[in-house]
Amino acid sequence: MKFRPCIDLHNGKVKQIVGETLGGEGQAVVENFVSSYDSTYYANMFKRDRLTGGHVIMLGDGNKEEAIKALAAYPGGLQIGGGIQAENASFYLEQGASHVIVTSYIFRDGQLNMDNLTQIVEAIGKEKLVIDLSCKEKDGKWYVATNQWKQLSDVELNQETIAFFEQYCDEFLIHAVDVEGKQSGIQQSLVSSLAAWVTIPTTYAGGARSFEDLALFRQLSQGKLDITVGSALDIFGGKLSYDEVVEQLSNPV
Repeated sequence: MKFRPCIDLHNGKVKQIVGETLGGEGQAVVENFVSSYDSTYYANMFKRDRLTGGHVIMLGDGNKEEAIKALAAYPGGLQIGGGIQAENASFYLEQGASHVIVTSYIFRDGQLNMDNLTQIVEAIGKEKLVIDLSCKEKDGKWYVATNQWKQLSDVELNQETIAFFEQYCDEFLIHAVDVEGKQSGIQQSLVSSLAAWVTIPTTYAGGARSFEDLALFRQLSQGKLDITVGSALDIFGGKLSYDEVVEQLSNPV
């Protein structure tokens, strides 16, 4: 288990937002934090602290320049997602990303698009691909959420689908959409299930707000999963000490 940092970009600025409010019709984006620092400030911080496998997420248009600056500041130390396709994936790897992250590109109209998945694997190789299987709960099951989390796909997250997608990627990134950005605690049943299902590196994001949450996460995941902490950190306007989190979680257990 290790700490995976994040740089979320929205309208060219580093922000922490409630993800499920992004792109909602007639609904304003709920911003937990808007930084006065640019992306390179955080990339250099993560580089200094030797944190690897973090992610830069471009939330909509207008973020490409800031994303590239972050990748250049910490080459090989960050993954990138948001608008990634087979046609531009190599570009971001050339800019310094260790991996590219895809969600909506491989889920079209609520269904898995195998053509797109095959194309991006052929373009960059599975060893450079992270599949984002962020999900919401429905009727006691987990379904992959796409299109800025506004649309539930027909892909249920379970042992079978995890095993299927593991054939095509190097890692998973999985946000618990129902709690992401809300500092309401981790989605315990999802964490336990993922720990039982996955056999490749997997990062969980969503709801972590305290060291008690992190201890519970370690227990439920049996140390098999990594975790992202965002809005709760003091570097993003929260109360949880970034330095203490780094000290406790930067080294795999």
